[in-house]
Amino acid sequence: MAAQEKARRDDRGLSGIGSSGLKASRITDDRLQQLALAVLETEAEAVLALRSRIGESFVRACHYILNCRGRVVVTGMGKSGHIGSKIAATLASTGTPAFSMHPGEASHGDLGMITPEDVVLAISNSGETSELITILPLIKRLQVPLIALTGNPKSTLAQAASAHIDVSVAKEACPLGLAPTASTTAALAMGDALAIALLEARGFTADDFARSHPGGRLGRRLLLRIEDIMHTGERIPQVAPDVPLREALLEMSAKGLGMTAVTAPDGKLQGVFTDGDLRRCLDRGVDIHNTVVAEVMTPGGRTARPRQLAVEAVSMMEEYKINALPVVDDEGRLIGALNMHDLLRAGVV
Repeated sequence: MAAQEKARRDDRGLSGIGSSGLKASRITDDRLQQLALAVLETEAEAVLALRSRIGESFVRACHYILNCRGRVVVTGMGKSGHIGSKIAATLASTGTPAFSMHPGEASHGDLGMITPEDVVLAISNSGETSELITILPLIKRLQVPLIALTGNPKSTLAQAASAHIDVSVAKEACPLGLAPTASTTAALAMGDALAIALLEARGFTADDFARSHPGGRLGRRLLLRIEDIMHTGERIPQVAPDVPLREALLEMSAKGLGMTAVTAPDGKLQGVFTDGDLRRCLDRGVDIHNTVVAEVMTPGGRTARPRQLAVEAVSMMEEYKINALPVVDDEGRLIGALNMHDLLRAGVV
């Protein structure tokens, strides 16, 4: 009985009364796909139409921000506010200090967030959003540049702006023409265009990006260096060139990196002996007791430097199909070692 009741509830969720209390229409799967494709096409057209709007006003907006000694204060109401928050976050993470400000709260004290050294970026499809219009005189009094993204170049906000960028769309993707869809996508895309243009203008690098993204996999890939995770000191597998192969195998087993470095008395790397070398020795019937490791090692071998990014070690291992790397200094002396498991544990792979 419980299973039957659950099935009836599931049926009602699909074709009966939805969570909104409205009667759900019976619609085919093909129609659902058609509607989704229509949305994507409408929004794609809206973004492509922005190409003709990249001109003098866009360049002027970029210069206002580049010359700004403070921060970019991004503001917008409703869906435009959500888009503004994302634009502010993108600006901040690509070298342009920025934050979002709710325009409704601005006239109740939050306007104090804006300083004379800032730039205001206001977003409104109509250009007549009352909360924004209310604070226009206050922004003017502060004498800060105002950049406006609107869908109406003749609107109050557009006319008051130091630089106005037209983000109007031919139509919304919503079949009712009501829900902000294509218009918010266009505003978001224009915000990204501003952020990336500014990134390039500032000479913002991958290292700069890493410093503002220290957490998660992205930060590890951009910041973590080989010296941060390599094995050092007694944990480095290494033997002299004249030791019997049997001792080299014991060193490999004890250190667990799947290889051992072969070093001269002065510490310089002579070669490596790996699991692959061991398999080739066994195939050839090499006597592990009476053969010295120098006779069967791989001379030289691939090496890494301590200041290289850990992600470079991953690329090297993948390119040369190896699982471990000795790390050497500028004189070729062995100072560390790591393998793919170290990179996995560090979250680089």
